[in-house]
This record gives sequence, structure tokens and C-alpha cells, in this order.
Amino acid sequence: MEPRVEAKYNPFDAPVPGQSLTDTPGNAPWEHPPQMTDIHEISLFLFKRLTAPRAAEQIILMLQEGVPAEALARVVLFGGFTEGKWNVDSALLLAQTVLKIIVAVAMKGGVKSFKLSLEDKTNLDFRRNLADMKNKIERTAKKMAETEAPMELPEAEAGGLMSKLTEEI
Repeated sequence: MEPRVEAKYNPFDAPVPGQSLTDTPGNAPWEHPPQMTDIHEISLFLFKRLTAPRAAEQIILMLQEGVPAEALARVVLFGGFTEGKWNVDSALLLAQTVLKIIVAVAMKGGVKSFKLSLEDKTNLDFRRNLADMKNKIERTAKKMAETEAPMELPEAEAGGLMSKLTEEI
């Protein structure tokens, strides 16, 4: 008999509602002073980290798969905040800089086309497929209208919805 293996994710293993109100303050990294406060220092730190070969490779792959550059910038900034590296105000001030670093990595990596914004809806393949499907539906409907005679419906008898139907043989 094989030993029982626990599932990796247990939906019942979550904090009780209101538990954060009873926890000891100061347990989370963002509840302490940030590790870095100088915007210039943080931007150099992020530049070095995002242009490192492994990170640059991951950024390029994600952009090629359709992840918007803005989403990557938000993840980087939020991750640094949750680790206690900088505060929210610094993250907001660095948003444009991080986005520019990610775009520079993409351009240097040879990415020809990528989504810049979360609202970027320029998916040409989807639009082409949708237009092709619409044309096929219209052609099929036109052929059906030309080949089929109108369907004749029997006249309804007086009676209720649940009354018995009588068929003539």
C-alpha cells in the first residue's frame, strides 16, 4: 500500500477572516522601514537585476508570449514592496523607469512586437480569425437561404399548452 500524499494546495489551509487583526504587528516585511529609500539607488539596483542575463531571458520570453510590459513592471515593483526593499511611494515613482528598462531589454533582445500596456488589445491573429469566422457564417447562411424552401408550420389547434396533439394519418 502506497503512503498517502497530501495535495500541494489545500483551500482550507487559509487564514481565518479577521486573523490579520489579531496577529502581532511587524511580522510582515512591508511593516518595517524599507531597505532602500533613495530613488536613484533603487533604479540602479533594478537596472542591474533586470539586465542580468537570466532575468533578461525571462523578460524576453514573457514578452514574446504576450505578457504586457506594464504587467511585468507592476510585478517587479510589487515584489520589491512585499519583500520590504522599498515603500509604495518609491514604487510609484519608479514605475516609468522600470517600464523603460523592460522595454530596453526587449529591444536589445530583438523582440519585434510586444504588448506595452495592459489595455493593449492589438491581437491581429484573433481579429483575423474572428473576421474569417464571421465571413463563413454569412456565406453559410446565404447558401442555406438559397437552397432551402421555407418551412411550413402546422396550424395550432385551440387548446392549452399541455393539450394532446392529434396527428392526421
